[in-house]
Amino acid sequence: MRSNFPHLKLQVIFGLCVLLASQGRSEESVFEENAKPQLVAEGAGEGPAWDPKLGMLFSGDGHIMRWDRAGKTSIYRENAGSNGLLFDSSGNLLICEPVRRQVSRLDREGKLAVLTDQYQGSRYNQPNDITVDSHGRIYFSDPCYGPCADLEMKDEQGRKVEGVYRIDPDHKVTRIITHEVDRPNGLVVTPDDRYLYVADNNNNTLDENKQVIGGRKLWRFDLKDAGTVDVESQKLIYDWGDSRGPDGMVLDQRGRIYVAGGLNKPNPPFETNASKGGVYVFSPAGKLLEFVPIPRDEVTNCTFGGDDLRTLFVTAGGTLWSVRTTTPGQMPWPKK
Repeated sequence: MRSNFPHLKLQVIFGLCVLLASQGRSEESVFEENAKPQLVAEGAGEGPAWDPKLGMLFSGDGHIMRWDRAGKTSIYRENAGSNGLLFDSSGNLLICEPVRRQVSRLDREGKLAVLTDQYQGSRYNQPNDITVDSHGRIYFSDPCYGPCADLEMKDEQGRKVEGVYRIDPDHKVTRIITHEVDRPNGLVVTPDDRYLYVADNNNNTLDENKQVIGGRKLWRFDLKDAGTVDVESQKLIYDWGDSRGPDGMVLDQRGRIYVAGGLNKPNPPFETNASKGGVYVFSPAGKLLEFVPIPRDEVTNCTFGGDDLRTLFVTAGGTLWSVRTTTPGQMPWPKK
């Protein structure tokens, strides 16, 4: 039968084509076809951060180490006592220093400045991971791993605080998460400043029956214009159960979240290996899309690098790995 509305038929056909094309894009693989993680360097503990000239920096053996463009590893900053590292939008290196209990910035000329070493008169626990928003505000987590006998961070009721803090460009420091997360670790702010993702990784707390009670979860908070979180917006993205929880994380340019976590061998009585060690990739809506296994424990962090920012670098068990992705990373530096 001939249609009396041929233009409507064309619109329907066009609409179906657009729908099928969009579905194909949404199912695009996260990693290149046949891509497998490759071991590229030793001595990498935490905080990978990429610079086009320097190559990869990471924390390891008490130092900030450098894996240069030629594949050679050397000490970049001796006895740094660092963990999380991140280049800001100006190419300055932001450094979490758990050993010195402070957060610092190393500029392009090599001058180091302490950004904060206390909050309301108390020293931090162990500044761990760091992220920035589009306004240049810095966010860092402050958990306590291992012995915490000298922990000073407490609330008004005397309860210990393992929180998240914001450093404004004028150096004012504000605590934005106090008890909403059990033990905050990895952090990342989305490029539109809409969300703050927080990795909750309490890996050594048991109840009286020796059952795991520490949080091993990925949370998302709405971020307000002023750089504070809406605590009522807290949303669970993923729960690693009684296995090792999430650690460091990074975003790609499609808003997908790449999270280091899991464990390959059990660590009784605290952690099982029910969630395997590797990188978990989630959609912006929180759907688990893909998982790439890394055969070393513990899988601690990840970032993007390479000239096209499509190489995912992963730190795990004192080693550095790489795997190719289909989408570039969303990084403050280098600017694209």
